[in-house]
Formats: sequence, structure tokens, C-alpha cells
Amino acid sequence: MTVDAAPPTDTGTREPSMLDAVLPIVVLITLLVSTIILFGVAATDGPLQVALLVSAAFASLIAFKNRHTVAAIADAAVGGVTSAVGAIFILLAVGGLIGTWNMAGTIPTIVYYGIGLLSPAWFYLASAAICALVGMITGSSWTTAGTLGVAFVGMAQVLGLSTAIAAGSVICGAYFGDKMTPLSETTILVPKLVGGGLTVGQHVKNMFWTAGPALGISLVAFLILGLVAEHGDSLSTEEARRALAGEFHMTVVNLLPLILLIVFSIRKAPPFLAILGSALFAGVLAPFTQWKAVSGFVDDPSLSPFVTGVRAVFDALASGFVSKSGNERIDELFSRGGMASLLTTIWLVLGALAFAAVMEHAGFLRRLLAPIVGWATTRGRLILAVNASGMGLNVIAGDQYVADVLPARMFREEFAGRGMAPQTLSRAVEDSGTVTSVLVPWNTCGAYISGVLGVSTAAYLPFCFFNLLSPVLDIVYGFVGFKVPMLETEAVTDQKETA
Repeated sequence: MTVDAAPPTDTGTREPSMLDAVLPIVVLITLLVSTIILFGVAATDGPLQVALLVSAAFASLIAFKNRHTVAAIADAAVGGVTSAVGAIFILLAVGGLIGTWNMAGTIPTIVYYGIGLLSPAWFYLASAAICALVGMITGSSWTTAGTLGVAFVGMAQVLGLSTAIAAGSVICGAYFGDKMTPLSETTILVPKLVGGGLTVGQHVKNMFWTAGPALGISLVAFLILGLVAEHGDSLSTEEARRALAGEFHMTVVNLLPLILLIVFSIRKAPPFLAILGSALFAGVLAPFTQWKAVSGFVDDPSLSPFVTGVRAVFDALASGFVSKSGNERIDELFSRGGMASLLTTIWLVLGALAFAAVMEHAGFLRRLLAPIVGWATTRGRLILAVNASGMGLNVIAGDQYVADVLPARMFREEFAGRGMAPQTLSRAVEDSGTVTSVLVPWNTCGAYISGVLGVSTAAYLPFCFFNLLSPVLDIVYGFVGFKVPMLETEAVTDQKETA
């Protein structure tokens, strides 16, 4: 590597060479593969985070070689981490919510009624469909997975079904709902990034042509998996319901925290405040509805009922609820949650964003994308390039917003120049950048979902049919020309609708 690989820019820094851009990726991949080989699933408990931070440091050294200052790189890294503050607060709130919802009997009640209503044969199908509906109502795949998703994975355990397939069904439904509602952040953001006067309604309407078939195929796959599933070492439905009723007082009142969260979401309350508000409400409700579980959790007879309740709320929010019923299956299933349980996930998010911020500031990501834009000489190649860029950035940058923003900015002029409607680009960006983010363990979405569901990314990935099919369908449509609107066609359609 030579220092004079590229001329200085107006700011005094040097444009990165392709070697400059590729070397940090090689180091990252090498370290990530090494940690996975050495530690397996436990790699996410710390080794992956170290690999990301070391890769960020290496990328910084290459940036220094290109005359970027230490202060500029430090500011970029801090800025990248700062961009995740909102997500970090949501992570902490969800951790607290899982703890208090378990203590208040909200999640046990959902499981109690769910296993009574849902047959194992169509459990996976139902969980995907319900999460899709709730995702459209809340506008958040994270909220859906962190609430109903946790309950569905718990039901799968009780019924002796695969938690990996259950997690996959939750993710498929949650991400479909997230994409197909104007309440979603990414669904609002991407049309703005693409420009061209694209409205959220046009964006959602065009996305349905990939999202609809992808979900339909997924539902059929989940139905088949449910029909052929072998039930493991499970309690019978009645035994499970009796065990749950023996530990928790089952009443519809336990569902009030869930209803409150849905109301907050419909009223468009900030996600952090909505989730934390529901968590606090559940904590306050628990001593009145689940005194047996609360007193057993605190396990200190010397305390007054009031102090016991207050301590239980703080403990459940901070460290998670611990069931002490004596029933091993019940205790294992509902002893979860707490903000502390997601600190490792937050560490993973911070490491990924620090690496992404350095790569973006130093111009490495743009340098990597530039040849891809040049290669895309046909319509099919262009749409393939967008999808490949989104998926690649989810791996390299570890954040879905980077995977949405950069391709939207890099390709919008190319799409406009070729007379392709902006919703073609916006769909490609969402089908890759948004949807595949959950498939990468060190991505903010993958880290979050695996953390709250308690299922590793590697385990649920093969069953995320919707997330795998969406970019494939978008690419196929691009090459065959199906539902790829052009500017002229869109103008005629708009005129007809106006008339």
C-alpha cells in the first residue's frame, strides 16, 4: 500500500483506494469468522463485540494514512454511536418490559390463553399472521417481537415445538407488518431519501407486490412445518394451563399492559416512552394481581407489602423477573427480562456502529459502492445492485439505517436518469436494507431480535422465509420487468387517478 495512492481532496484528506476500502472488510470478516469458530453461539457474548471494535480501530488507521485527523475520526465514531441512542433506550425499555410483563402475568396470560386456542398444527402459521397484524398496528417490528414475539416463543416451548421456527414466524410477520404500514419509521424515511415526490402511500402500494407473495409463501411454509412437526418433551395443553394457573392468577386484567402499549402506539407516542410506560404500569399492577409471584420473587418476609412491591418493580425492570414456583418448566420459561439482560446486545450495537461510522466518514463505503453502480448497466442489474448493496451494508455496517440511507442516495440519480419510478428504488431499498437486517447477528436488528426472543440468529435464519424471499422477488421482478413502474407509466396513472 502506498501513501500516494490517490490525490488529496480539497479538505486535505485523500480519496481512499479500493485497497483502502477492502482491507477493513477483510480484517472484519477474518475476525468474525475466527470468533464464531472459536466460541460458536457464545461469540455474541463478547468476542464478536471485540472483533468489531478491533476492526474499527484498523479502519481508523487506514483513515489516518489518508490524512483524516484523529479528532475527525473520533467525532465520526461518537456520532455513529450517538445515532443509536434512541435504539439503545428502546432496547433498555424492552428489557424492563419483559421483566415486568412476566411478573404481572401479562406474558403468562397470553401463553395460557394462546395454548388453549392455538393447535400445534397451525401454531407457526397463526403466530406469523398475528404478528403481521400487530406489526401493522404498532408500526414496529421491534415492539411486536419484544412483546407478542416473546409470548409466542414461550408457547412453542410449552407445546414442545421448535423455538427457532417460532422465532422465524414471529420475525416474518413482524417485518411484513412493519413494511406495510405508514406508522413505520423506515416506511416513512425511505420515500424521503429516494425523493422524486414519492409519497408513503405509493411506496407501500408498490412494496406489496413483493411483500404480499413473500408473506403468502411464508404462511404456506409455516402451515406445512406445523403439520409435519414432531412435538418434543412437552406438557399436555391441560397440564400446562394448570401449571400456569397454579403460579399466576389468570385474568384478562393481566392483558391491560398490552392494551396500553397498543393504545400508545396508535396514538403515535415515542416508542421508548410507550414501552417504558407499559412496563411501569405492569410493575405497578403486579402486586395487586400477582402477589404470590411478587412476594416469591422478592423473598423477604421482613419487608412490608408496599416495600416488597416497590422493590419488585425495580428488580424486574433492572435485572428481570425470576419465577420461584418450584415448577422447573414454568420457572425457566418466565424468568427473563430486565435492562441488564440486554447490555451485551447494546455492546454489540455500539461496536457495529463505531465500525460503520469510521467506514462511512473515511469514504470507504462509497468507494465500495461506486463500482457496483457502474456495473449496473441494465434494469435487472441495477435493481440487483441496490439489493446487493443493502444486504452487504447490513453485514458490513451492522445497521439497517446505513443500509437504507446509502443505497437510496447512491442510486436515486441513476434510477431517475433511466426513467425508472422512484418507488422501484424505494422497494429495492426496503426489500434488502430493512428486511435482511435481522439476519445478521451483529446488526442492530439481529442483535435486538435474538436478544429479546432468546433464540440465536443462526437458529432462526433458515425460517425467516419472508426476509429471505423479499429481495429475491424484487431482483426477479427487475430482470423480467414485472411490476417495475417507469416514470412515464406512473405519470399516466396519476393523470387517470386525478381524473
